[in-house]
Amino acid sequence: MHTSSASKQFLTRTSLTRLTLGLKLALGVSLGVSLSVISPLSGAAQAFNFDQWAEQLANTRVRNDPEQATGKQYFSGKQQDALDRKLTPNTIVQRARDVAAAKKALAQLARINPATLTPLQRASAASIRWSLQGMVEGYPYADYNFVFNQFGGLHVQLVNFLSQTHPIRNRRDVENYMDRLRAVAGKIDTGILQARGLGARGILMPTFITQSSIGQLDRFISDWGSSNVLVTSLRQRMENVKELSTIEKIQFNASAEQIVIDSVLPAYQRVRSLLQEQLPHTTNDAGMWRLPDGDKAYAVLLRQMTSTDYTPEQVHQIGLREVARIEKEMDGLLLGLGYSEGSIKQRMARLEKDVQPKEAEPRPALLARYDELLRDAEARSRALFDVTPKAPVVVKREPPFTEKTAAAHYSVPAKDGTRPGIFWAPMPGPDFRIVGMRTLTYHEGVPGHHFQLALQQENTRLPRYRRDRVFAVGSAFVEGWALYAEQLAVEYHWYDGDVVGHLGQLDAELFRARRLVVDTGLHAMKWTRQQGIDYGIPAAEVERYVVMPGQACAYKIGMLRILDLRARAREALGERFSLKAFHNVVLETGLVPLPVLEQVVDEWIATQKKS
Repeated sequence: MHTSSASKQFLTRTSLTRLTLGLKLALGVSLGVSLSVISPLSGAAQAFNFDQWAEQLANTRVRNDPEQATGKQYFSGKQQDALDRKLTPNTIVQRARDVAAAKKALAQLARINPATLTPLQRASAASIRWSLQGMVEGYPYADYNFVFNQFGGLHVQLVNFLSQTHPIRNRRDVENYMDRLRAVAGKIDTGILQARGLGARGILMPTFITQSSIGQLDRFISDWGSSNVLVTSLRQRMENVKELSTIEKIQFNASAEQIVIDSVLPAYQRVRSLLQEQLPHTTNDAGMWRLPDGDKAYAVLLRQMTSTDYTPEQVHQIGLREVARIEKEMDGLLLGLGYSEGSIKQRMARLEKDVQPKEAEPRPALLARYDELLRDAEARSRALFDVTPKAPVVVKREPPFTEKTAAAHYSVPAKDGTRPGIFWAPMPGPDFRIVGMRTLTYHEGVPGHHFQLALQQENTRLPRYRRDRVFAVGSAFVEGWALYAEQLAVEYHWYDGDVVGHLGQLDAELFRARRLVVDTGLHAMKWTRQQGIDYGIPAAEVERYVVMPGQACAYKIGMLRILDLRARAREALGERFSLKAFHNVVLETGLVPLPVLEQVVDEWIATQKKS
């Protein structure tokens, strides 16, 4: 997941998915609920009380985050409907309440004796603790998340949520969409107040990020009225709503257009005016080091995103070692293809240029190729996995509003079956990503994020809050798995006969190793944006690391940890080791911090030894 999302919350996120990671760990929703103290009863009663406590905590969290509730369709009936027409509050007061409630929940969690819990409950408790601690630790630095950054900023998140996540299945969904559309300007204006206050304290986005966001806003504002994505997406999705007559569809479309013209576009213009006003006061300093206690803030984020205690220097050195190893392997393959002159980056650029499509409009053929690769990966995966998602996965082109700055990402299927898992592929052109198509498909789709996130959502053995990833736990597991999926394709010869595709895989891995160097370089070693670019990272990616500190480090660190755990299990179990069984353990555990995954794998190894 190269985004956002994500966080793709996780980025998830996006969707995890899409695009919404980074310091948003500190922007969680309210947990303010009166919970009974866990009583030191018998083991069975204790376990029952933990489950009740955790479920109530999760329910309250989602209830106070209507956008999350909609994305997950967490409730049902009138309760869900009431949430489906609201936007999540984004006030500073709400944020303070969230952290106070998280501290209270941590105190309650500390009263539970882990020995009285089942293995599943221990993993759940540890994951909840990690999430709540991250919220508390990140709270002092929540303002460093830049309200209107170009990747997961409020202006981007709202458009993506309404145009992609809010469901349009029936008349009521359309009515709720209208209510939310009317609320956009108010939420944007709250963000403007926050950004203006931060600017007065000298907490500003770098010049190049501010300029990028202004350009993004210009593209959105230029789509006036009927051509705006908030109108076109509604119009397109209403076509499948059979209970609406043609006249009703026209009326809803006209109402949406009017709201966008009268309310939404002026609000986005106010954001643009603010950023334009702040631009002369910005600098090109890129890293968190420039902010008050920026070193502490970065340490918190690096710990949360990698779920390790590595220092920036340690991560930097891991990156340098991996870069050297991967470049050596790539050099041999490039020489075999006749690319002998220049650096690895220069030779890969020539290779990419040589394999560019010849069609005037190659996007339809590229989408078809991505789909072909997805289906081939599904067939190949049968030899390595015996548990796979029921939900299908498709590939779609990234919408124009975000295509220029977006990275490829995955969004989870709708639980009611109305939306498949989606691998979003940006194709802004004029040059296209050809060499890395295969490994990108394995990362975002099969056996990467789709296998992981869709399976987690479908796994009824997990409590609801874990299936739906209610508690954020950083990116190391989710991104580490997707990078592990890329490596798995190499180990099991999916690239045999395709040297160019194998180079694409190595180039993607090199990219993740370089990320370790550049992310830590930017935020801890005072690297400039240009230094990141010169090291081999595209400008848009460097800018992503600037506004999502630490997240880029999750991929390689997570992959290395999963490989370590697999090696540990293989050594401990010998001939009894089963790759399919190991994959089942990892995937059925779902998104957890790496220390929790390690705990689960160790318990599985011990169980296998006994049996």
